[in-house]
Amino acid sequence: MIEVQHLSKRYGRVTAVDDISFKVERGEILGFLGPNGAGKTTTMRILTGYMPATEGKAIVAGFDVFEQPIEAKRRTGYLPETPPLYPDTSVIEYLGFVARIKGVPAAERKQRIQQVMERTRIADMANRLCGKLSKGYRQRVGLAQAIIHNPDVLILDEPTAGLDPKQIIETRELIKELAGNHTIILSTHILPEVSQTCQRVVIINKGHVVAIDTPDNLTARLRGSETMYVQVDSSGADASAALGRVPGVTRVAESERKDHHVSYEIDSERGRDVRRDLARTIVNSGWGLLELRPMRMSLEDIFLSLTTDETQTPAAAGDAPPPGTVAATDGAES
Repeated sequence: MIEVQHLSKRYGRVTAVDDISFKVERGEILGFLGPNGAGKTTTMRILTGYMPATEGKAIVAGFDVFEQPIEAKRRTGYLPETPPLYPDTSVIEYLGFVARIKGVPAAERKQRIQQVMERTRIADMANRLCGKLSKGYRQRVGLAQAIIHNPDVLILDEPTAGLDPKQIIETRELIKELAGNHTIILSTHILPEVSQTCQRVVIINKGHVVAIDTPDNLTARLRGSETMYVQVDSSGADASAALGRVPGVTRVAESERKDHHVSYEIDSERGRDVRRDLARTIVNSGWGLLELRPMRMSLEDIFLSLTTDETQTPAAAGDAPPPGTVAATDGAES
């Protein structure tokens, strides 16, 4: 539904986006993640036709953004970081205007406006001037204008910025409801936003894509091994030696000790499940097994691992990067 091929954007000698490529499948929510200044907003503006690229190709809903911009825009809903509201119009007047310019048939406009107001929970503000709305309501009106023409593709730049916790949860649920009928790119630097909403993640840093995958696959790939957390009541005995002899275990590290309760982080060969053998070893040794669970890298760990390594270098021309990743460094701007 969305395909980006070797996209670059340069401002003179400054490169904001540098040779990025990724795809978004129909009905998918893709998290576009990166620190401030990574190139996220520049990429969103190129995909929506707001600005041209220096090089590369972008296809949205089957239409080339640069060669068929009107057709691509008709099938795209866009919520920029600052919602495009007219402060002197009421919410319902503004949505009526947007519906007209986005080609919603006259016979359907009233019903469609009511539907999007209810869906984004702004019906109680229908007659309020946009300039008098709170930050949270402005964001919701911005989301309403993005979906009013029922587009195939939604591009949302920081959609929960400025919302209170309740509104954030409601907006997340709405975005998840929109998936399936709409293909969504969600640009953000808020990590819980991605982990709770998106099926796949593109991580961009300094203008380069440094990873494309599901959060689960990123965790496995970056760890390089399976890690278990084990808490044992060993009555003062050293359990590390026995746990280290379990087949497939590659490392046992004590992480905490309190009275007779000792916690360990245990690495094993990738793809090998050692939980049963660990549990059997502990029980057969006469110790108490208090806790046994997989340890996962958080999205925060993944993000920091991929965006703070200054030794990353761009993939050489013709080289095949690992599936789902493109390692790199240079770039600028958001």
